Amino acid sequence: ILSRVGKPTCFVVTDIDESTDPPTAWLSRTIVQQKAQDRMLDSLRPGDVIPARVTHLEPFGAFVDVGCGVVSFIGIENISVSRIFHPRERFSCGQMIRAAVLGTDPAAGRIHLTHRELLGTWAQNAALFSVGETVRGVVRSIEPYGVFIELTPNLSGLAEPRADLRPGMAVSVYIKSILPQRMKVKLTVIDVLAPYDAP
Repeated sequence: ILSRVGKPTCFVVTDIDESTDPPTAWLSRTIVQQKAQDRMLDSLRPGDVIPARVTHLEPFGAFVDVGCGVVSFIGIENISVSRIFHPRERFSCGQMIRAAVLGTDPAAGRIHLTHRELLGTWAQNAALFSVGETVRGVVRSIEPYGVFIELTPNLSGLAEPRADLRPGMAVSVYIKSILPQRMKVKLTVIDVLAPYDAP
């Protein structure tokens, strides 16, 4: 309630003591919040897209405020299709995002959310690029058979192994091929770039 000082706030009148001068009214903010939460949880359906504010980041996911006092959680696996090692690679505290409802648990007062489905399909992301282009990417993982490089949050390509690459590095890559039928992008790393915030 301290965060609402100086701001309009709703209360429910629970009692009025008329023996005092002037009469004293007893107010409840908790009842209002519970009614708002119940209404929100009853109205949401899987697939609904709602605004949310990121409140806290942990290695396993992001906590978000969806309003009405409801704090929800987006697991790291639901933040991005591309592999990320920490939610801060996508979000920052205080950031407003959109999230899609996976389901609700009214008894527990919880909403299960995802974000990655809002980043576009593989085909939509691949359409942003052309064979022969040189573009910026971020190294996301290194495997014995190659290096996965993220071009957009929902699109990664595979480049041949290089000993000087590490996860999180920004690189310039040449797009060798785009294979829609296999949902694959083949890349060649051109150079390591100066770091800045990952896309």
